This record gives sequence, C-alpha cells and structure tokens, in this order.
Amino acid sequence: MNGHLHKISLFLVLVSLSLAAAAQQGAHAYRIVIKGGHVVDAKNNINELMDIAIQDGKIARVAKNIDTALAAQTVNARGMFVTPGLIDIHAHVFYGFEPDHYLSNGTVAVLPDQSTFKSGVTTVVDAGGAGWKSFPLFKKNIIDNSQTRVLSLLNIVGEGMRGIDPYEQNLNDMDAKLTAEAAVANKEHVVGFKVAHFTGSDWTPIQRGVEAGKMANMPVMIDLNSIYFSLEELFTKYLRPGDIYTHTFIESTRGVVDPIVDLKTRQFKPFVLQAQKKGIIFDVGFGGGSFNFRQALPATKAGFYPNTISTDLHKGSVNGAMKDQLNVLSVFLAMGMKLPDAIKASTWTPAQVIKREELGNLSVGSEADIAVLSVRKGVFGFRDVGGNKLTGTQKLECELTMRAGKIVYDLNAISSNINVTR
Repeated sequence: MNGHLHKISLFLVLVSLSLAAAAQQGAHAYRIVIKGGHVVDAKNNINELMDIAIQDGKIARVAKNIDTALAAQTVNARGMFVTPGLIDIHAHVFYGFEPDHYLSNGTVAVLPDQSTFKSGVTTVVDAGGAGWKSFPLFKKNIIDNSQTRVLSLLNIVGEGMRGIDPYEQNLNDMDAKLTAEAAVANKEHVVGFKVAHFTGSDWTPIQRGVEAGKMANMPVMIDLNSIYFSLEELFTKYLRPGDIYTHTFIESTRGVVDPIVDLKTRQFKPFVLQAQKKGIIFDVGFGGGSFNFRQALPATKAGFYPNTISTDLHKGSVNGAMKDQLNVLSVFLAMGMKLPDAIKASTWTPAQVIKREELGNLSVGSEADIAVLSVRKGVFGFRDVGGNKLTGTQKLECELTMRAGKIVYDLNAISSNINVTR
C-alpha cells in the first residue's frame, strides 16, 4: 500500500513540475530575442541598431529595445551585424558516391549542411547538378535530408552535370519542354534553369535553356565555357531581363571565355554595364577557377559591381581561394563594396532573382532565417584563382546562424545565458 502511495506522490510531483515549466514557457511572448545588433535588411530599408524577436519559427517583431524578459532565450548580438540568412545562388550540393558522376550524385559536390550554416547561409541554389531525369534522386537524397533550404536550377541537360564530356555536350539530351515541365511540376524546389560547360560553337544549348525559361516563367543561369561565344551577342540576342550570367569575373589562362575586361587594353567593356542596366543579372560564382582580380578590379573601378554574390561551392573551391560565402563577401569589401550592398547581394537581390521574395528579408511573419556576423579588423590577404593577392582591412565571420527559428550554428556561445567557471 505504501509503495502504491509513493508512486502516486511521485506522479503528482512530476505533473506539478511539468505544469510549472509549461506555465513558465507560456509567460514568454517570444522564444528568442536577438539583442543589440546592427540590423541590415535591404527589403525593409533597415540599417541601424534594432532587436529582433522570434516566435514559432518566424520573425515576430523588429524594434528598438525589446524587453528580454519577454523571451525564453536571448542572443547577445552587441557589436555585431544581424542580417537575413544568406542566399548562395550558385552552389553544387548534389553529393553522392557514384563514380564519374561529377556534380550530379558524385563526389565533387558537397553536402550542404557541412558548408552553409558556418558561413551564415540558410538557402543554397544547386546550379545545374540535376536535370529533369535526375531531379527525383536529388530531391530524395539531398533536398529532403538537409536542414539548409536547398533549391534547384535544373540543367538543360536531362542527365544534369554528370560530366562535361560526353554528357554536357549532348544536344540530343537538351529538351526544353521536358525540362520546363519538370520545373513546373516541382516549383516548390526548382527556381530556374542552368546552361553550362558546352564547349562547341552552337548556340542551341542557350536557346533551349531560354526556351525552357519562357515556358516555365523562370530565369536561366548561363555559364559560358566556349571561345566561340561573344558576350555582347549573348546579352543582346539571347538573354532576357532577369536571366543570370555567372562567373562574371573569370579570366581563363586558356582564353576560352570572352571576358568583361579586355585582355589587351585592360579596359572594362561598356556593353556589360549596359546589359546590367537592361536587367541582366551578373553573378560572381567564384569557384575553383572563375574569379580573377585582373577582371574584378578594373570592373569595380569602372563602377560595375555584381548583382548577386555566390560561391560556386564544390570540392574544388572550398579549400582554395574561394573558401566560403563570407570570404567572397570580404573580397568585395576589400575592393570597395559597401557592407550593406554586399549583404543585399547575398540576401534580398538573390531572393528577387529566383522569385522567392519571402526569403532574404526580416519582415514580420517571415521565416526566421537569420545570420549574426562580426567584422574583424586588421590586415587580411585575399587570393583569386590565378594566385593574385589583394590586401583588405576587414573580414566577415559568422557568429550565429538561425534556420526557421532554430539556432543551427553558434561560434562563440552568444545564445547561451548560463556562464560556468572552473
């Protein structure tokens, strides 16, 4: 009998503790408050000290001096910048173990969660790894198993980026209709199309990519990889406003790509700026071989900056000059780009380009994808893919990343409210 009473008593104590915890949680208006940070949000024209409150995975309030007593948890962001979660519009995350599959279920791609959150990125766009044939496997293996929001630019090649030769040279596997139909059927995850790595002189791949874009009302990203293609002709005859030219600052030692800065005169070509004013989107796509200061510096001195800043993330770039999204942003700061403009080129602008305007901002009601960044001061060296070095005085570092209201990365425990001593 005493044992039975003891069990009842223990049960009542546990119920009481549970109710007390629930009551305590219910007393908080917000799950998290990010306190004291400098908020940069291009969509809402915010560039000042503000607090941000998060509840139920969404932005609940953006205001000055939100009372931390209203929050179950506080993130101390004093001295730091608070931005929307960064969007990397050009990455390769269709990772797999198939031999000789390159960036389509192959080992040259990287897993998203291992590379995104530590650099403040909450959304990546896989740029052409999957075509309409391989997209179901990409969704099953990567999209459905990643905390990072993974979107896709479908390759005009049905096999995707299975290999430059022969797969990505196969005109017979470039079907605009089937590619557009797959995009529309999977519009929750597909945001456009990719044409890349074609080495011939035939404009057919680009024509079919743009045709798919028209059918699905989505943008096309072009990775030019042939000496036979003229940039000016590409911009004036083929691309529409809203279409994307990536690897903007490439300078190939083999001279296989028409560059934006003349190789002899070292002058920026004025038709490039005209194309940008027309509405062509210029993307960085730094990569393992696609960014050179000998192109970027003359262009920026002429007043030309990219619309979107991206990594071209893959196995060959993460340990090279590129490193990660914040390193690429830091490169542009070293070249004179203002911090709010660099943040905009990694948040609100790419969201608009891929027609996902619910992303890349800190509007009340938006999903709470947030990056907290510090700016280190000092002397830093930045390298391009050609081995050239540029020195800068500031370097961005990710302190904390939040994805859908959940803290997924915290470098220096700024979200911890309990200090211990030894």
